[in-house]
Amino acid sequence: MEVATPVGIVIALAAICVSYIMEGGSPAVMFKVPAIILVLGATFGVTLASNRMSDVGGVVKATLEALKPGKKVDDAVTVTELMAYADIARRDGLLALEEKAKAVEDPFLKRGLEMVIDGTDSEEVAEALEMDVAALKERHKVAAKFHSDCGAFAPTIGILGTVLGLVHALGQLADPAKLGEAIAGAFLATLWGVMSANVYFLPLSNKLKRMSAVEVAHRELVIQGILAIQAGVSPRAVGERLKSHLPPKAREAVGAKDEKAA
Repeated sequence: MEVATPVGIVIALAAICVSYIMEGGSPAVMFKVPAIILVLGATFGVTLASNRMSDVGGVVKATLEALKPGKKVDDAVTVTELMAYADIARRDGLLALEEKAKAVEDPFLKRGLEMVIDGTDSEEVAEALEMDVAALKERHKVAAKFHSDCGAFAPTIGILGTVLGLVHALGQLADPAKLGEAIAGAFLATLWGVMSANVYFLPLSNKLKRMSAVEVAHRELVIQGILAIQAGVSPRAVGERLKSHLPPKAREAVGAKDEKAA
């Protein structure tokens, strides 16, 4: 289960609050609703103005995927599956994979196997799957850029909020008792602008980029495996070719499974 992003955000916020408490402050002071509304609302507004309304649905979905625990893609398992399919195809022919393909959970792998079973030319298979990967990259870029834009706008919006707060504070010069509180409240907008950008928006943008890179690498592995199966490459050769995509420990795991199967 991948929980690095929510755990990391909680740790960062906890560190900020604890350090503030150690300095004698109260975290409750930081949570001024007007400052939060100004920074987050205006940041979302100007970021939306930089993108398309149709992008919002994809951004929300990608954000939820990044924040909630999800099923981890195991490339070692995929390599083992592809080796098994290569063994079946080599012994019984590509048509023997038809029943196996129906039970495949990965839509991308399933699509590739079905194209191979249908007798599609290898170049067409490669082109279709690569186009799918290219489209995936573009979709993922939108969500990552949206959060990156938020991270760029938020600090500036925070400064804008501080300027507005100071204008309001200067109007309280006749009442010195309220002046200090008004100035402190004005700087909360800058705090929320900088904090939201560096604790939430930019880390989330980087997480989405990383998730995209992992999924793209997984699909590239699948493409190589499918093309090797279509070409009639032996299961062992398929495994050796695909193991280059795996970290050393995962390669050992695949190797151990090979020995057991033998």
